[in-house]
Amino acid sequence: MLKDATDSLNDIVSPPFRKVVLKSLALTAAALLAVWFGLDRLAVHFVAVQPSWLATLIAWLIGLSLLVGAIFLAAPVASLVASLFLDEIAAHVEAEIDPFGPQGRAAPFAEATLAALRFFGLSIVVGFVTLILIFIPGLGLVAWIAANAYLLGREYFELAAMRFHSAVQARELRRRHAGFVFAYGVAIAVFVAIPLVNLLTPLFATTLMVRLHKRIAQAG
Repeated sequence: MLKDATDSLNDIVSPPFRKVVLKSLALTAAALLAVWFGLDRLAVHFVAVQPSWLATLIAWLIGLSLLVGAIFLAAPVASLVASLFLDEIAAHVEAEIDPFGPQGRAAPFAEATLAALRFFGLSIVVGFVTLILIFIPGLGLVAWIAANAYLLGREYFELAAMRFHSAVQARELRRRHAGFVFAYGVAIAVFVAIPLVNLLTPLFATTLMVRLHKRIAQAG
């Protein structure tokens, strides 16, 4: 697992991935700025109170709330944007690991769109779970890592497996190898815990789970 995690990290900074990383980060930043600006203008438009100091205070509070919201939504939005490039990433890793072996198929548009929305929703759920678990003394960190490892490991492994299998087969394969999927999911959870770096979680998780799926497939 450590070798696969190291190789996945190396992939992210390798030349073939840099363009994807830059596109993903640029689109994420643009989306967050657009939402922030739009909501800020909308909120300020409805702030019409007297005296003026109260209106200023409310405007500042709105701005602060939007900043906190943008930080919270950064990872989910990055996940949604990066989902546009996951098939491209998976195909590159598959070719890198086994150039002469079978290559996976890109998901149909409808299926890819549903997967993107599922990742977005999952990222928001994980964020809320994080906020709740962080206040549990002693068990908070362990529970947070376990929750992220299970949820993200499951989703990204099934994504990698569905390039070769149906959704039902991918789910069954994940269940048969639940221990390995969870262990690799722990590596993803650790990655998620690093601020700013976690914006690249979809890229790291995809490369990591493609490697796990390839190992399982080669083992028969």
